[in-house]
Amino acid sequence: MSRIDPVDINKAGEPLREAFEKHCADDNARITNMKATLGHSLTAFQVYMQWYPLYREVQQIIGERMSYLYAHAISLSANCPLCTMYFRKVIIDAGEIPENLEVNPEEQKLLDFGAAIAANNGIINDDVFIPVSKNHSDKEMVTLIAFAGQMIATNIFNNVIDTNIDDYLQDYLPLPPQKNIHGK
Repeated sequence: MSRIDPVDINKAGEPLREAFEKHCADDNARITNMKATLGHSLTAFQVYMQWYPLYREVQQIIGERMSYLYAHAISLSANCPLCTMYFRKVIIDAGEIPENLEVNPEEQKLLDFGAAIAANNGIINDDVFIPVSKNHSDKEMVTLIAFAGQMIATNIFNNVIDTNIDDYLQDYLPLPPQKNIHGK
């Protein structure tokens, strides 16, 4: 149960309704439980919605697939059920199985980089940083690192308030571990 209830969109003031409508139109997005909760502070909502332009920059650098896999790796490592579930949906809708992704060694280094940032509060070893930095300019690295920070901020927000998983994500819950034929 969420610690802070989302704003009732129908009762929101005009500035917030306008911000919600603009976000939906500009980013082809919906107002989720997280966004409606952020609506308690118009400034907080606007700051967090900067995730979208930053994500588009990440897509230009590493491509659409690696962008959502990167965000998933960060969210999974940050132990954020809501964001992990959202990116599970994206991965599954793209025809892949999140628990059985096929990535090449360079892609795995990028995913490990994002996961390490989340798991270690940004304190990562050179053996994680250098392989990624060899493939990206300083500008690209700044964008990738800033996006990881924005993703982690989103993870933290959702974890602190225990944001309710949106109904449209319920079908994307991870499957429970399967027992083998011998019941182990």
